[in-house]
Amino acid sequence: MESPLLKSRSAWRSQTAMTFGHLILAIACVCWLFAPNARAGETDRDFAVWLENLRVEARSSGISPKVLDEALADVKEPLPRVIDLDRKQPEFTQTLEDYVNARVSKKRIANGRRMMSRHPTWLSRVERKYGVPRRFIVALWGIETNYGENTGGFPVIQSLVTLAYDGRRSTYFRKELLDALHILDASHIGLKEMKGSWAGAMGQCQFMPSSFRHFAADADGDGRIDIWTSVPDVLASAANYLQQVGWQKNQTWGRPVKLPAKFDLALVGLKNKLPLSRWQSLGVRRTNGRSLPRRDLAASLILPDGPDGSAYLVYDNFHALLAWNKSNAFAVAVGTLADRLNARQ
Repeated sequence: MESPLLKSRSAWRSQTAMTFGHLILAIACVCWLFAPNARAGETDRDFAVWLENLRVEARSSGISPKVLDEALADVKEPLPRVIDLDRKQPEFTQTLEDYVNARVSKKRIANGRRMMSRHPTWLSRVERKYGVPRRFIVALWGIETNYGENTGGFPVIQSLVTLAYDGRRSTYFRKELLDALHILDASHIGLKEMKGSWAGAMGQCQFMPSSFRHFAADADGDGRIDIWTSVPDVLASAANYLQQVGWQKNQTWGRPVKLPAKFDLALVGLKNKLPLSRWQSLGVRRTNGRSLPRRDLAASLILPDGPDGSAYLVYDNFHALLAWNKSNAFAVAVGTLADRLNARQ
């Protein structure tokens, strides 16, 4: 028979074990309850440290402390909406035909012709200076923001801070952020007016800050470049961009064509360039069946939707449009709208 003393010790051990177990469980619950807040606090500290390092880099690049203080005063944390949009960019599933039809609508053509009638003096000046036909300048304006109607409402600095901190493409967006701060420092635009897309593309021609600093132009001569509200600056900036990336003023962008049966698909692609006379001999024709132009131009054949889709012969200026936006569909849409703007009404 177990002695009373042994029974007492056994009970004490059992009670102690239960008490210790309850204590461990309580500590675990407390840790579980407060861990998110601890992680949030750590994240806040990380962001604050990152932001201070950004300030140091920005100051060393010549940006004034006053501009930095103003630009970053309301930046307390990354913008969740910007991160969400960056993570959930929709896959491009439209055919080229659907993409072009959605952007080269009758309304957009009519509005583009109206813009050409409204701004003939500035378009003439820009056309003469940069060698880019007005129809392409207006077409870019139309495709990018519907002639200034849809420029985006995100605060550019906060959007770029978010994307630069986020890490997915931090190096690229950190450079864009510094360029945006330089734009503010040069007094081209006020902080409250510096709005754009969630990714930082700005104004009526949707320039990223680096494009602004390289290509934007002060056409109206007021001492600052305003691609948000100054139509002359918008038109000149778009034309200067195209000129600087190699626009050829004696060429168009390309044209839709019709291929013969059993065409050699090995010839398709932007890397393959043949003179128009060679494409003619291979049976390539305009969509109405007529011969190709008799010019000594090199052209590439593209089939954006594959062998059963539309075919295009494209020239050097198509590559200039791709420098603006690396999308065949975008370049074809701009070229098509430009052609429609120039067509007889």
